[in-house]
This record gives sequence, C-alpha cells and structure tokens, in this order.
Amino acid sequence: MSSSSRRALDAPEGELVVLSRSLVEQATEVSRTSPRRRIILPFHKTEAETLHRMLNVIQPDSYVRPHRHLEPPKSEAWVVLRGAVAFFTFEEDGRVRDCLALEAGGEHFGVDLAPGIFHGLVALAPDTVLYEVKNGPYAPANDKSFAPWAPAEGTPEATSYLARLSEEFRRRYP
Repeated sequence: MSSSSRRALDAPEGELVVLSRSLVEQATEVSRTSPRRRIILPFHKTEAETLHRMLNVIQPDSYVRPHRHLEPPKSEAWVVLRGAVAFFTFEEDGRVRDCLALEAGGEHFGVDLAPGIFHGLVALAPDTVLYEVKNGPYAPANDKSFAPWAPAEGTPEATSYLARLSEEFRRRYP
C-alpha cells in the first residue's frame, strides 16, 4: 500500500478479506502522511458494487466537509474501531442538530444514518479508525452533496470551520 496523495488505497485481493491489526496499521501509516490526513481502505472490489464497505482512517486535523447523499439517496453506518470522533448532523441552514461523542469500546461507538441528512465528523484522537458501510455504486459526480454553508476542503476557511466544530463539541462535552 502506498501513494499518500490518493483518497483511497486499492482493495485487498481475494474473496475473503480478514480484518487485522496489520491491515489497519498499513492504512494508518498512509493516513499520517496523506495531504488530506485521512485515507479510505475499501473492501468492495469495484465502484459499481451495491454495498460499499471500508476502513476510514482519519487524523484529528483532517477536515471532512459536511455533506449528504441525495442523488441517489444513500444510508450510511459507521463503527469506531479505534480512537474517537465527534459526529455531527446539521439542519438545512447549517445549525448543528446532533453532536455525538463516539468512542471505540465506549457506550456510544457508532451510528446508522438515514439518507439525505447533512453530516460530518471530527477525529478526536490520532489514528482513529472507522468501519464504514454505505450504498453503492459510487459516482464522483453525484456521490455527495456538499453543504453550501460549509467551506470547501483545502481552503483557509476550512481550518477555522474545523476549529468551530471542535469547540462546539467541547462546549457540549466539557
């Protein structure tokens, strides 16, 4: 596994993929050096598959722009395998609806989300690992509808928005 500039690694080969610490560590190493400070390790073999399964390894300074899945509507689920995240859902106008602390091994360790709801997350611990499942197929042109009130990834405004989300989490979970 290599290439720190990609959004996703190549899926492991074979009909049976064993989820292991070594697989997680390989993806974690790439996330640490990725310009986006996160990486996807897919288990589905093609973007056309109807169910996408993946590890999403994310560092605390990674900005995940709030988005939703409308066209076509897609449900999503996440389970925190390592680390912790602040998980947010948002109203249409950008106000935070839900702010949840999800932690591996904790009382709250994952979520299942209906289609069409704006959502985002902030990693609270280095090397946070999520197991993510969502409907496929994946088409970059329409996979995500980004929140118009959230700054684009890679902009200076994104850094301050990430800080505001982190502060909102700290306010709700002192």
